[in-house]
Amino acid sequence: MSPFRQNATPHSRLQQTIEAAARSAPAKPASAESRVNLIQLQTLIAAPPERCFDLSLSVDIHLASTAKTGERVVSGPTAGLLGPGDTITWEARHFGLRRRLTVKITAYVRPRMFATKCSAAHSVALRHDHWFEPHEHGTRLRDEFEFASALAPLDALVLKPHLRRLLLTRNDTIRRVAEGTDWRRYLT
Repeated sequence: MSPFRQNATPHSRLQQTIEAAARSAPAKPASAESRVNLIQLQTLIAAPPERCFDLSLSVDIHLASTAKTGERVVSGPTAGLLGPGDTITWEARHFGLRRRLTVKITAYVRPRMFATKCSAAHSVALRHDHWFEPHEHGTRLRDEFEFASALAPLDALVLKPHLRRLLLTRNDTIRRVAEGTDWRRYLT
């Protein structure tokens, strides 16, 4: 049986496809369920969803937005855009320590959403859903970022504010580039 209702409108079929892709992304570890933290953000960008979507997958934009942490690519594509199923390993300094994070694109419905799942050496589980919704002035970028660590009592006090700042900086970088003329340097 088709996952789509027979009388569904094109818009509802697209929404069903997006939701199915998000559900098909690997789930969080069962042991992390009780201590998952959630960060939700919305960023309005005066640019089309396709541009915002592609810039969000740009390795170069990611590196520019994380310059303060000295982030670098240690495995995977070192430039350009990530795509469905791609895996990349980042290394950066957080809280005075060098940390590596491996990210995989687990869902991809251009230009509406993509999801990433991350694993790290320091017992941190992450899942990040990126949504790109048409808005009267361009695009609403919506982030749903879930994480859990081995130090659950410190997550809300230390890790959550830190990750929120990183996401806000990343989204502001995407917004500034997408709304200006610099986006052409990243998207050919």
